[in-house]
Amino acid sequence: MSRKTSGIVAALTAAAIGAVGFLAFQASANIPGKATATGSPGSSPSASASGSAGSPAHQRKNPRALPAESGTGERVVYALGERRVWLVAEGGKPERTFAVVPSTVSPAAGSYAVSSRSGSVTGSDGVRIEHVVRFTSVDNVVIGFSSAVDGTTATPDPTLKTGGVRMKRGDGNAMWRFATVGTKVVVVP
Repeated sequence: MSRKTSGIVAALTAAAIGAVGFLAFQASANIPGKATATGSPGSSPSASASGSAGSPAHQRKNPRALPAESGTGERVVYALGERRVWLVAEGGKPERTFAVVPSTVSPAAGSYAVSSRSGSVTGSDGVRIEHVVRFTSVDNVVIGFSSAVDGTTATPDPTLKTGGVRMKRGDGNAMWRFATVGTKVVVVP
């Protein structure tokens, strides 16, 4: 092998080792409880509403407890990363909490208000839904809470742009009674 060829081989080998080392670092940064580049244990810049191991639900001692930075007063709290909703009474005590199945389009963290409600309609995914509580829209996709009339809580088709945050029918009934037009909705990461 010529010197030029062996120099190229050495350079490619060094690049490959560097790439593997970088990928190993990235993988280790996403291990729950391990400090990451952001400096917070178990957090990941890429953690999303998927409820991944680096999400806040896995960091808190009691994932059913109301998130600390979720506002005050009577409100609905929707934690994207935890896929959970709390119905919080006037005094700040949660009346009910339950798991939800997020839509393919999610709202940004922030404070909203219930803007409209419908007793029974067809969802953007074609499923008959009831107790629809809408609070915002993102890129012309209306975002709201609802229950499928048939009781299913299937994960939405990722190829469709849907805004329905689905819950079990009993939870949907509780949401319907609690969240009237004007009720505050706080979305947290």
